[in-house]
Amino acid sequence: MTSRVVVTGLGVVAPTGVGVADHWAATLTGSCRISELPAWDGAGEGGRRPPFRSAGQVPDFEAETFVPSRVRVQTDRWTWLALAATQLAFADAALDPAGHDPYELSVVTAGGSGGNEFGQREIDTLWRNGPHTVSAYQSIGWFYAASSGQISIRHQLKSACGVLVADGAGGIDALASAARQIRRGVRAVVTGGTESPLSPYALACQAALPGLSTEAGPADAYRPFAGGASGQVPGEGGAMLIVEDAEFARERGAPQIYAEVAGTAATHDGHHPVDPADGCGQLARAMRLALERAGCTPAEVDVVFADGAGEPRRDALEAAALREVFGARRVPVTVPKTMTGRLCSGGAALDLAWAALALAHDTVPPSACPPGTGEELGLDLVTEARPAAGVRTALVVARGLGGFNSAAVLRAPR
Repeated sequence: MTSRVVVTGLGVVAPTGVGVADHWAATLTGSCRISELPAWDGAGEGGRRPPFRSAGQVPDFEAETFVPSRVRVQTDRWTWLALAATQLAFADAALDPAGHDPYELSVVTAGGSGGNEFGQREIDTLWRNGPHTVSAYQSIGWFYAASSGQISIRHQLKSACGVLVADGAGGIDALASAARQIRRGVRAVVTGGTESPLSPYALACQAALPGLSTEAGPADAYRPFAGGASGQVPGEGGAMLIVEDAEFARERGAPQIYAEVAGTAATHDGHHPVDPADGCGQLARAMRLALERAGCTPAEVDVVFADGAGEPRRDALEAAALREVFGARRVPVTVPKTMTGRLCSGGAALDLAWAALALAHDTVPPSACPPGTGEELGLDLVTEARPAAGVRTALVVARGLGGFNSAAVLRAPR
């Protein structure tokens, strides 16, 4: 086998659509898919409101289309989204795991808040009706590794499976783990992440975190790199990717190769449980390491998929890191997650899917909602789709609460 790792399948379940085709079509319009959250108790205008007003919500997702009833009762919505995205990714890659040695296939996901809606329901049952009424599946339904476990069971993926927890950076870390497995002999890995943190319990847990927007209007709630940006909004959904050994993909006749995983890196600020470090050194280091491992210079990067915190201080730190890595060069920077909100463990995975599609279609997807131009921070911020942009190399940047920094370099297939 070769040491080359390639992306052959994408499964997207996000506010921008279910399935790659719908997602990409919505992406090119640049329309914001962040919407207002309903009152918690359904009492209309006078109902109790969530601690923030807007979120990225997946419309018209029908779990029964993807998840059998016997599995739905055991699992939370975030796992339903992961199972759906995995099914879509396998179909997109034309890879039937049943036709291959299960010990040469695995799954590595990013985990975040876990099955919070499931947990909320069972905690409520506990207090209302007593411990004898709590579902036996409470012990597994909320668990942050539930999606990896359920995907492994459903598709019989029996090589080393796992989950990585690094908040918004986790999707890149999961991809890095998948690439290491392939270089050690595994043929194909399902990797990515999903999130569904919009239940009252999950929103309450997030309410005290810094950097959350309280803007009432969805179009104004999340505007990274813009003057007067007020913070981020949460969202549900994410993406799953099929990554394979390039030789295995060729041997089995994979219908397409979206991108090659050229290099990944992760660093940590080591500063504070919540606040970012004062400088951008570790974030810039993650970018440089990913480029170095890809054998790539900053001059070769055609687009950066930025983390885009949406909070002035964090945005300024990221912009400083980009200037440190790219110097005076104004590389195109995009934050397409402005259409969906920040999806925690699903966010970097969705950015990786966006980057793979950008390479496949030679188009830089836009930022939305509108984030501004980035001029005040010295950025060439992409606010309209740029087709025929000569996209051959993409840098994906992600940060997680608590100091996680990750970066990945994807290249167009050779």
